[in-house]
Amino acid sequence: MFQHFRNILTATGFAAACLAAAGIGQLFSGGEPGDWYRSLQKPIFTPPGWLFGPVWTLLYVLMGVAVWLVWRERSARPVTLPLALFIVQLALNVVWTPLFFGLQNPGVAFVDILLLWIAIAATVWQFFGVSAIAGFLMLPYLAWVSFACALNFAIWRLNG
Repeated sequence: MFQHFRNILTATGFAAACLAAAGIGQLFSGGEPGDWYRSLQKPIFTPPGWLFGPVWTLLYVLMGVAVWLVWRERSARPVTLPLALFIVQLALNVVWTPLFFGLQNPGVAFVDILLLWIAIAATVWQFFGVSAIAGFLMLPYLAWVSFACALNFAIWRLNG
């Protein structure tokens, strides 16, 4: 029973670390999107603003559980590359918000999100090699960032 509790606590810690990374990105972006974002032309497929918070929260929790599943396999198989890729993609994720909202630069943010997409895809591939469940848990994140790439690109082009 203690091991089960420890597993839940550790998985929660990984999810909290992912959520904290999101908070860091928000901190360096100036907080709420504000007037600048509201003034931008946006494509018709832009979701309502209220949707972003719940979606990202769920994605960060799924990411945290996925990375925990990979991390716990460290004694059974090599996990250095999958974990390193996870850290790279998380760093690129953190940087996007300050680039887009803080610097108000959708073009530079688009370059970042393309690199982020590549890093996520590589992470998913590596996670599947360690844990199929971890790989599957990362797929909604890859899908959402694919959508976010299209949205970022459209905003950049409409306002560039």
